[in-house]
Amino acid sequence: MTHVSSDRASGTSRRTALAGLVGGAGAVLAAGCSPSGASPVNAPTPSPTASAPAPAAGATPGVMTLFKDPAFNFNGLLALGGSGYGAAEVGEVLTAVNAVNKAGLSAQTYTETFRKLGDQLKEAPEGAKPGTETTRFRALRASQYYAQALFFVLGSDDPGSEEQLYKSGRGAWDRFCELSHPAAVTANVPYGRSPLPVWFFRPDESGERRPTVILTNGSDGQNVDMWTYGVAAALGRGWNALVYDGPGQGQLLFVDRVVFTPRWETVVTPIVDWLAARSDVDAGKIALTGLSMGGCLAPRAAAFESRIAALVAMPGVLAPWLGFPPEIRKILTPDKEETNTIWNKEVVPELPPSAAATLKKRIEPFSVPAMLDAREGKMFTDFSTPAKLIESLDITSVVGRITMPTLVLDYDDEQFYPGQPRQMFDKLTGPKDYVKLTAATGAQLHCSPMAPQQHCEVVFDWLQEKLSGS
Repeated sequence: MTHVSSDRASGTSRRTALAGLVGGAGAVLAAGCSPSGASPVNAPTPSPTASAPAPAAGATPGVMTLFKDPAFNFNGLLALGGSGYGAAEVGEVLTAVNAVNKAGLSAQTYTETFRKLGDQLKEAPEGAKPGTETTRFRALRASQYYAQALFFVLGSDDPGSEEQLYKSGRGAWDRFCELSHPAAVTANVPYGRSPLPVWFFRPDESGERRPTVILTNGSDGQNVDMWTYGVAAALGRGWNALVYDGPGQGQLLFVDRVVFTPRWETVVTPIVDWLAARSDVDAGKIALTGLSMGGCLAPRAAAFESRIAALVAMPGVLAPWLGFPPEIRKILTPDKEETNTIWNKEVVPELPPSAAATLKKRIEPFSVPAMLDAREGKMFTDFSTPAKLIESLDITSVVGRITMPTLVLDYDDEQFYPGQPRQMFDKLTGPKDYVKLTAATGAQLHCSPMAPQQHCEVVFDWLQEKLSGS
């Protein structure tokens, strides 16, 4: 147990580093999730670390400060950004922000406030009989606010409500889809013991063969994020769009209890099969996008699924494990028992409550036991198994297999995967473009939370060129 004894000798430094997870590193752990002012691929090559790191503590500079804590602020900005596509309302979000700050920012006040907002929108306004469109977009906004509450529920006073909170958001999303024009086609695509739920959006019911975009979420996003980061933009261009829950996401995680797989092609291939069988899909024009950690999943699938006509990584991610602070990564050793001894004896007893809650959230998509422990208010005891699963998601060795045109996005102040988008771009051997979305137009930070409309302009203008040849 040499590793343990040497770390005990420097136990103070380890504990000090872990305590720092509450600040800047905590924002990195609470990962989530751009483009005029974008720089084209032919511009001078930036340094490998061109993306500036997040500040060590406090609110992120250069952006709107809703909350002093950067993790809460990032999620609040995502909600606010969704307003451009009807997935939030500026006044509702800012009123909720004020209520949370007045009550004292915490996982409890954040979860409680946004859950109540979702509940309110599910019901008709008092004394009113809302029309179908009003009901539809109230449901979309409710799904956003439930997603906000869901992100922090494990740190609240009622972590056991996580599954029900997910189902509330899912119910609101399904209501929105049912009331869409036309209604989204829903199906369960075969995948192991837990089929993949899909929502297929069309601009109309003409049956015309159209380009289709498969939208891949990340490690903690919800379906409403796919509306904001692709569905609305695709429909606006007369294309189809497909949203799905894969392993480690949505229904498969919170209800079916299926965690992430490193072989994402086994997820995307049956979806491509399902699309190719439809008469309203142009099977030669199927694109694939990946948001947040989906910027690792989608490229992995594209490396093995040749029917993808164009790929977009938002941002490009080679190794999700590197998105965790080094203080966390150094816990993992080749020996499971040794790793878990360090975790349970040295790390867990010293974790501040907010850092503990964040780790529960970040690990749950990779470990059902960790998720179930978190719902009981307990910290998981097996760190090694989920850590090795996250480590196995590394796609560095397969990126060279990607042959279809690929767009890699990067962001000023990318706080979760700094440097990785450019590294992915450099490893691609097929047709490729690199765009960095900047602070000059408010499109900075991971996934441009303040500028999803700009984000979609860049992505879908590029896709239109690649899919149509125009």
